[in-house]
Amino acid sequence: MPSNSHSHRRFFNKTLFNRPFRALPLGGIALLITATVSGCAAVPLKEAGTLASYKNLGPSKGTLARKRLYVDGQQLARAKTVAIVPTVFSFGAASKIKSEADRSLVSNALDRALCVALSDKYQMVPAGQPADLTVRSVVSDIVPTNKAVAGVATVVSVGSGFALPVSVPRLPFGLGGLAIEAEALDATGMQNAAMLWARGANSIQDNPRVSEVGDAYGLAAKFANDFSRVLIAGKEPKGLNLSLPSRQRARSWLGGKPKYAACDAFGRAPGLIGVLASKYGAPPQWTEKKPKPPMTH
Repeated sequence: MPSNSHSHRRFFNKTLFNRPFRALPLGGIALLITATVSGCAAVPLKEAGTLASYKNLGPSKGTLARKRLYVDGQQLARAKTVAIVPTVFSFGAASKIKSEADRSLVSNALDRALCVALSDKYQMVPAGQPADLTVRSVVSDIVPTNKAVAGVATVVSVGSGFALPVSVPRLPFGLGGLAIEAEALDATGMQNAAMLWARGANSIQDNPRVSEVGDAYGLAAKFANDFSRVLIAGKEPKGLNLSLPSRQRARSWLGGKPKYAACDAFGRAPGLIGVLASKYGAPPQWTEKKPKPPMTH
């Protein structure tokens, strides 16, 4: 006779999965998926007035993330070296997150992810040194994560993992979001690429973390991935990026030494410990590693 746990699993599989999807037509399944993913924070694209120019930006596109993009592939093809100016918050965005330490978590996560990703193609040099391209980003808007709701969502999501074959999606309340504007300027100050970007956390893809910037911290890396793809490809990317990460990017993600010392200015990634902490709702500051101070001679 099968054990009780096996019997329960067969029961849940039949009642929670097989029957509903057999009964639903294709249109009903699509509606269910849409309703689930729609549980996300709404963050509009916002101009902070910091870009050299907005006139060349294309129309708003995207589903999970909204974007307006400009890219000059011919100009970018000439670049060999890149410097990253540390990300700052606009006045309006800064007023929503009172803690300077929390704001630094977001900006630092963005810059680190951008530096590591761009290392696949460019030589990264410290900010302030001569470079073919200078990348600067500004957080134009931020939606704080509701810490109390995130705590409850963590308990529900993690707890359901012990009782059900799959964990319950995150509660669609108190979700955070992030809006950023960024550009890449050549040595003469000419804009070679620019992006307005906005995305809210959703119930499926973003783990709840008990921090006002829990969602923004994770979304900062998603922006860095999107903008770096533009700068590396020299054009608007099409579709999802299904390629495997490079060896240097995987090593950096695991908390190892980055390809270029300039990236150490933004610290090392938390790696697997950070992933585990995220699953259980721990604030990012618990596992975030402080940047190394610049070397002095």
